[in-house]
Amino acid sequence: MTSPLPAAVLWDMDGTLVDTEPYWMAAETPLVERFGGAWTHEDALGMVGLGLDDAARILQGAGVRMEVDEIVAHLTDEVMRQLREEGVPFRPGARELLRELRDAGIRTALVTMSMSRMARSITELIDFEAFDVVIGGDDVTRPKPHPDPYLQACEALGVDPVDTVAFEDSITGARSAVAAGTVTVGIPHMVSLDEVGAHELWPTLEGRTVADVAAVLTRVRQGVGA
Repeated sequence: MTSPLPAAVLWDMDGTLVDTEPYWMAAETPLVERFGGAWTHEDALGMVGLGLDDAARILQGAGVRMEVDEIVAHLTDEVMRQLREEGVPFRPGARELLRELRDAGIRTALVTMSMSRMARSITELIDFEAFDVVIGGDDVTRPKPHPDPYLQACEALGVDPVDTVAFEDSITGARSAVAAGTVTVGIPHMVSLDEVGAHELWPTLEGRTVADVAAVLTRVRQGVGA
């Protein structure tokens, strides 16, 4: 028996759809150093998945003497510059699964804490219409790990969160998706997701299909483990 398809699939961007986390880290370090501070790899890992305003406040605490909105704009501009120069580094299997979902007629949303202008610039570089809805960090009042970003995406799509599957690579992102009521699949990248409450953890999206996505939704509904 074929599993029913989800009403929508909701994608985090940085670290899940595209491997931009190294770009963010490369933007943070010289900014802190410009103001005489030090920024370690562990510091950078602690920022993964945070809303940009929260990240900016942490950078202020590390000595960056700029306003929050100035830090956000600077980091966004730096990451977009790297994307233009280096290209968009899709995570393994992400583009292929996204295309298969679209070909199957499944609605999709991009739910990211990056600025919406950056998210839209990335979607414009995908050679098919990849998303019905794009929710950026500047589109929501409360960022991840609050459920608001995913709830807003579901409302815009006109779907019930329980009928959706969300892909996330960060602790804050997975907690946001779980809190919103989505069936949450963690795709660990920079950090472990063992304790965040995701319904399943997949080591990669490579080789995954629409049938796999439908199956995880069915397993969660039936209370059956992977």
